[in-house]
Order: sequence, then C-alpha cells, then structure tokens
Amino acid sequence: MPYRAPVTDIRFILDHVVNFAQVAATDRFAEATPELVDAILTEAGRVATDILAPLNRAGDTHPARLENGVVIASPGYADGYRALSEGGWVGMAASPEYGGLGLPNGLAMAVDEMMSGACMALNLKPVLTKGQIEALEHHASDAIKALYLPKLISGEWSGTMNLTEPQAGSDVGALRSKAEPNGDGSYAVTGQKIYITWGDSDLVSNVCHLVLARLPDAAEGTKGISLFMVPK
Repeated sequence: MPYRAPVTDIRFILDHVVNFAQVAATDRFAEATPELVDAILTEAGRVATDILAPLNRAGDTHPARLENGVVIASPGYADGYRALSEGGWVGMAASPEYGGLGLPNGLAMAVDEMMSGACMALNLKPVLTKGQIEALEHHASDAIKALYLPKLISGEWSGTMNLTEPQAGSDVGALRSKAEPNGDGSYAVTGQKIYITWGDSDLVSNVCHLVLARLPDAAEGTKGISLFMVPK
C-alpha cells in the first residue's frame, strides 16, 4: 500500500491536541503563522510521499554496502538526503544564529513524523543530526558551536550518538571508553562502540560522533560519563 502523508490528521493534532496556536502566539515564534504552518506541512507531506517513500524499495533490494572502508548508501538515498538538507528540514528548529529556521520544535516533530513514516531508514540520519544540534546548542563551547553547527544545520555534515559498547547496552554506566586530556583543550578518545546508526555513509563529507566516555578521574557509573565530539 503506497504511503500518503497524513497532513490533515497532523494539522488536527497540532490545532486540537497540542494547542499549537498558544505556542505560535509567543514572541519567539511569532513567525509560525497558520499560513506558514500549512505551507510547511503541505510541502513536508509532498517530500515524504513523493521523494522518501519510494526509497524503501531500493533499500530492500539494494542495501547499503561497505566498499574500501566507506559505507555506500542504497540507490536514491543521496537524492533523498539532498532534498532534506537543501530544503532546510534538518535545521527547522535550530537557532537562526547558525543557519537554522528557529521554528517551534513541535512543528519540526510533526514534520519528522511524516518523514519517518515515509522512510525511517533514511530519515534516521537527519533525526540523529537534529539531536546532536540540540545538544551542542545547549552544552557546547562557543568554539565548537561555531565550527559544527552551521555544517550540521545545513546538512553538509551529519551527526550520530555513540553510546553502546559490547558490554554496555542498556547499562550505560558500564561503558569503558576513555578520554585522556591532550593538554591543549582536546582529548584522545579510545574505546569500542557498536550499533551506531548512520555511523558512516557517502552522503556527507563528515560524520560527527558524539561519544560517551570517561575522564581519568571520573566517578563510577553514569555520574562519571562525559560527552565528546569526535569527527570522522
């Protein structure tokens, strides 16, 4: 059965469940007018239905493969990802200071519902990048923000989360990856991570990994875990 984006249903939820009008009435999100929201949802539905949904077949018949140390995505995925990045979908809720649109996260989540429903395999890439963008906006240094956020928001680079290790899945506190200070503000990170969604691909020029690791004097368990940016 072909996928059709549930634009009308999502608009109903925003209006009558989420009370999106209350969010849009704030000064911060004054630009999120009903007309703009309708236009965004309509275009997102078109992208999801016409561009992303057909990629599922290619993913099944021609899955990603590893060639010379590089993951080659399924046919058509490059075009699909380009539509997401060039359309500004990756940075919908990101700060305008770094190239984002600064729209409400609730609207961005509504768009993600359609994109993921159409092709979860591909849309996980920008979804993880958005999570990384949010983490950096809230916790990174100004230097890291300036270096990474514009590239992540534009979709030129993508982001991942490196949590799981062979002995540490749901038990995050058992992770063993270490980060040793280099003395210049950077760290040497060592360890083994597994099950990294979109950990590599030929769709972007750089994959930026947020890696959970421990400093030498870190406490045991989850309290001793820090987060490090490790570019490809």
